[in-house]
Amino acid sequence: MTRVEVAIVGAGFAGIGMAMALRRAGRDDFVLLERAASVGGTWRDNTYPGVACDVPSHLYGFAAHPNPSWSGTYAQGHEIRTYLERVVDAEGLRDRLRLNSGMQWADWDAEHEAWRIGTGVGVVLADALVLACGRLTEPSIPEIAGLETFRGPLFHSARWDHSADLARLRVGVVGTGASAVQLVPELARTAAHVTLFQRSPAWIVPRGGSEYSEADRARFAARPDELAHLRDELYAEGEARFASRSGDAEASARAQAEALAHLHAQVTVPALRAALTPDYAFGCKRVLLSDEFYPAVASDAVTLVPSALESAHGSTLVAADGSRHDVDALVLATGFASTRQPYADLVVGEHGETLARHWSTGMTSFASTVVAGFPNLFVLNGPNASLGHSSSVLMIEEQAAYTAGVLARRQEVGGVLRVDPGAEQAYTDEIAAAAASTPWMTGGCRNWYVDERSGRLTLLWPGTVAAFRARLARADGSEFLPAPDLEPALEPALEGRPA
Repeated sequence: MTRVEVAIVGAGFAGIGMAMALRRAGRDDFVLLERAASVGGTWRDNTYPGVACDVPSHLYGFAAHPNPSWSGTYAQGHEIRTYLERVVDAEGLRDRLRLNSGMQWADWDAEHEAWRIGTGVGVVLADALVLACGRLTEPSIPEIAGLETFRGPLFHSARWDHSADLARLRVGVVGTGASAVQLVPELARTAAHVTLFQRSPAWIVPRGGSEYSEADRARFAARPDELAHLRDELYAEGEARFASRSGDAEASARAQAEALAHLHAQVTVPALRAALTPDYAFGCKRVLLSDEFYPAVASDAVTLVPSALESAHGSTLVAADGSRHDVDALVLATGFASTRQPYADLVVGEHGETLARHWSTGMTSFASTVVAGFPNLFVLNGPNASLGHSSSVLMIEEQAAYTAGVLARRQEVGGVLRVDPGAEQAYTDEIAAAAASTPWMTGGCRNWYVDERSGRLTLLWPGTVAAFRARLARADGSEFLPAPDLEPALEPALEGRPA
């Protein structure tokens, strides 16, 4: 058994960011547990054609590690993975990495006042547990009748099968979200034909951007102040964008007009244009960026089916509108299990309750980071920690700093940080009040930001990054209970765990 102060689960942006924050706080007794054979998280797992970030590259990185070598305004997926590898080396984290060591279970050990974490290659005992598992890790597979009868290549966009040669095949794609918007234009260039099943259209605005020349990259490397200024500008632009995403009438109207003008400029056929026009409020779902999607869909290479895929009969796909389409391969660009985080089933708190059960009506927390009933547990990139207008890395850095600061005060409450359930409820109510009038709640769409079990906004932070920073700054330690007189019972959920 390995004993450490902090165990971090996940070696994507959140896990690496947490490790960096601990180092800067003078805490070096930690391990990074990663289920895969390399770091990278989302950017390791998603390798579909055209995968890229829709946040400007110079904002999508750690403040302490600016990267003058980004190839352009928006980084490609493989670049981001390489960047994370470089950060791990620059921070000297290789000796803290435990690859191929995914968390299989985690129990609060009352006797040792620590977390016992099973990894498949041994048990780790940690004073504190940081779940940096990501929110978009497990693909969501829709229930499609007869899907098992499909005999051609069939896979989710986040588990791209590179052994399947789709060139000159008839390819079906299910979904028109962020992944589909990137991969459909790529498939249209090589496939015999693409049939795209759209349950509901997305609001899409111009992507723009450009490639950086060698001279640009050399200048960024030689002038760190210029790179820092660019990041500041991108941050300000992102914060300003919050208004249009959150329902400010004037800002939303301007952004919607831009999206409609983009659609009208690129799609000339009225019927197709109508099928691609959302019937819900701007910002209700994730707003997408693309200059290539509409031209691809408007070309002879793609057929848009403005209906969900209902069933499969061998190679024949039947849409909900009754139309039938023959394809040779099928790609499910259907998103992820976002509101019901898979790791929550693996974590058992001090009263024998799993995190999944605690979140049975939707994720809750205090400061989007700590959870009542789960001592010394921190969740990064989890409840109400996502953004719809800017870089998620900014939120991760704020959460990591909060976590490092709280750990420094751990001895003030006897070494165990127990969240006051009242503080968690108050924060949950605060989120609900802030979200109540936003398009995410009132915009007339079904989105992955809202938990369908309770109708609460559980993924997004309903404010700016600056507001989140200020909210965490107001946390003064009163969110934690004084050392209680507890007698935790061993519940059936703990049975079968190794001693």
